[in-house]
Amino acid sequence: MTDQAVDTGGTKVSAKGQRPAAGSAPTQGQFLGRARELKELRADIERAGLDTLAGRKAPRARVLLIAGKPGSGRTALAEKLVRQVAESYPDGVLRARLTEPDGTPVPTERTARELLTALGLSTPPGAAPEDLGEAVREALATRRTLLLLDDAADAEQVDVLLPDTPECLVVAVSGGPLTGIADVRPCTLGGLDTKSALELLDRFTGSVRITVDPLAAESLVELCAGQPAALVLAGGWLAARPGSAVADLVRHLRSDGAEGSPLARVFRLAYGSLSSTAARSLRLLSLAPAGLVDPHTASALVGCSVGAAHGTLDDFVALGLVRAVESPLPQYEVPGCLLPLLRDLTETEDRPAELQLARARMLERTVRLLVSCRAITETDSTPAREKLAGMPRALRFPHPRAAEDWLRIRQPALLAAARLAVADGELDTLARRLMAALVRALVTHFGTRAAAPELYGIHRLVLDVAERRDLPREKAAALLNLADLDAQTGRAAEALARYRAALDAGREANDPYATGRAMESVGSAHQELGDFDRAADWYGRALAQRLARGERVDAARLYGRIATAHTYAGRYGEALRNWRAAVGGHRKNGDVAAQARALSELARVQEYAGRPEESLRTCQEAVDWARRADDVRLQAALQLRLADTLDRLGDPAAARLHRAAAERMLGEELSESATTLEGTEQDANACEIRSTSAED
Repeated sequence: MTDQAVDTGGTKVSAKGQRPAAGSAPTQGQFLGRARELKELRADIERAGLDTLAGRKAPRARVLLIAGKPGSGRTALAEKLVRQVAESYPDGVLRARLTEPDGTPVPTERTARELLTALGLSTPPGAAPEDLGEAVREALATRRTLLLLDDAADAEQVDVLLPDTPECLVVAVSGGPLTGIADVRPCTLGGLDTKSALELLDRFTGSVRITVDPLAAESLVELCAGQPAALVLAGGWLAARPGSAVADLVRHLRSDGAEGSPLARVFRLAYGSLSSTAARSLRLLSLAPAGLVDPHTASALVGCSVGAAHGTLDDFVALGLVRAVESPLPQYEVPGCLLPLLRDLTETEDRPAELQLARARMLERTVRLLVSCRAITETDSTPAREKLAGMPRALRFPHPRAAEDWLRIRQPALLAAARLAVADGELDTLARRLMAALVRALVTHFGTRAAAPELYGIHRLVLDVAERRDLPREKAAALLNLADLDAQTGRAAEALARYRAALDAGREANDPYATGRAMESVGSAHQELGDFDRAADWYGRALAQRLARGERVDAARLYGRIATAHTYAGRYGEALRNWRAAVGGHRKNGDVAAQARALSELARVQEYAGRPEESLRTCQEAVDWARRADDVRLQAALQLRLADTLDRLGDPAAARLHRAAAERMLGEELSESATTLEGTEQDANACEIRSTSAED
C-alpha cells in the first residue's frame, strides 16, 4: 500500500495453470461505441420540454435517463456523457449511487448528506430526510451543476433530489423507466455494435486472434449479445489463455446447455476455469461491504496473507471479474452485475457456518485496523505503544497521516460494514466492538463536530443492537450520545425525549453514571427550551445523586448549573446561594481556575441583583484567584468586567486603567474574544459506546 506497511509478497492465484498477461485488461476510463446514443442524449439536453412548448419556463432541471440491464454499460455511457458536457456546468459534477450492491435502495438521507458534503456544506446530524433533500435542492438552485444519479431504483429517489432550476442537468441511470418524472425519454441500451464489441475483445486478446477468425469473433459477440460485461469476461478468459483461439471459446459457450443470460453463461465458464482456491476467494468477495474490497478485506475473508490476497485481486482484474478503483490505496470493486451470480454460488457451494466465519474474520480484521488507526496517534502513551508493537506489521500504520488517509478512503466501506454487521444479527458482539472502534477512530482523526453525521448513524445502529439484545446499559449510552448530537444541532425537544429514555435505561441497568448524566442532560434540555424551573429541579436531582456518591467535583459544577438556571429565571437570591456553594466546592477541591470562574459569575449575579459594591469586591477576588491559576484570558475578561462595574459606579478613570490592563494582557483581540464567561461550565460529553472490550 502507498502509505501503509503491508505484506506485498505471496503467490498470485489465477485460472488453472494460467496467468493473465500483464496489463491485458482495459484500463478504466476507456470507452467504445454508443455514438448514436451519445448523440441522442446530447440532442435531448437542448430539446424543448413540455413546459417550454406551453409557454412556461421550465421549473426544474432536465433529466436524461439511461436505462439498461446491469452489465450493459449504462454507467460507462453516463460517465462518458458527463465528461463530454461537463464544461457547460462550471459548478462541477456531483455523483451519487442510489442502490446498494445487494439491491437495497440507499436512504435519501444518506444520499443527500453525501451531496451536501461534496458541495462543502454542513449536514446537521439526525436531520429529517425531507429537510436534507430540500437543503440539496436549495444548494443547487443557485448553481449550474451536473448531477449523475447512478442505479436509481425508482422515480421517487430521483425526484426528491431534482434541482429547482433549469440551469442544472440530471443524468439518471436505471434498470427501466422512471415513471412519475415528467418529460423524460429513456435512452434504452442494448448490446454494443459489432465493430465496437470486436474492438473491446481486441484490447484483451490483441488483433491477431480476432483477424484470423473473424467469423468466430462475430459469433462470440453474438453469444454475448454485445453486452460489455459479458465481453469483458470473454476477453479475460482469452487473455489468460494465449494459446486458445476465439473459436475454442465459442465452442465452450455453445456446449453449455444450461439456461441463463449471456452474462451468466460467460461467467459460468470463467468461474469454472478458476482453481478451487481462486473460486472460493471470488465467491467470498460477495460478502465485502458495499462491494468495495481492499487487500485486507480479501485477506480476512479468505484467510490468507495480505500479499496473496492483493495478488489474487490483481489477477481477478485481468480476468474482468473485479474492477480496480482509482484510489491512492489499493481498492477494488466487485461489478454489481456479478454480485447476484456470486451470491447464488455461495448459497450452493459454501456452508452457512463457513460464510459466518468469513464475516467474523473480516469484522475482526476491521476492528484491529481501526484500533491501530487510533493508536498511532497516541504514541506518547506507553500502553498504546505496547499495543502497536504487538500488532503484525501489516496492520500498523507508519504515521498518523497515513492512518487518517486510510480512514477517509475506507470510510464508506467501514460504515457499510457496521450496517451489515448490525443487520446480520448473529455477530452482535463483533458489531459492537466494530462500532466502538469506528467511533473512536473518527473522533480521534476528524473530531466530534466534523464526524457528527457519521457518529449519529453509528449510534443509531448501537441502539438497534442494544434494543435487540436487551442491553439497557448500551441503550442508555446510545441514547445519550444521540441526544447530545440532537442538542448540538438545536433539536432540544428531540434531545429531551432521548435523555428521558436514557434515564429510564440507566435506571434499569442500575448504572449511576448513565442516570446522573441523563438527569443533568434533562435539566440542560429544559434550560434550552426556556423552562428554567424544571431545569433547576433536574439539576438538583443530579446534584443529590453526586453528593450521595461523594463526587465532589461534579457536585461543585452542578451548583453552578443550578445557579445559572435560577439566574435566567430572575431568582437572584437562589442564584447567589448556589454560586457561593459552587465557589466553596471548587475551593475544597483545590480547583483554583474553576473557583475564579465561579466568583466571576457570582459577581455578575450580584450586579444583576443591584449590588454593585459587592460585585466589585467579588470581581477583585476573582481576579486574584485567576492570577493564581495563571489564566491570562480569564484575568483579562475579569478586568473588563471590573471596568464595566466601575463605570456604573461613576469611576471612569479607574475603569480606563482596568481596560488598559486587559489590553496589555491579550492585545486588541481581547475586546471580541474574551468578553463573556458564560458557558464555561458546559459539559463536553464525548461520544462513547459503553460495555465494549477494554482492549479496543
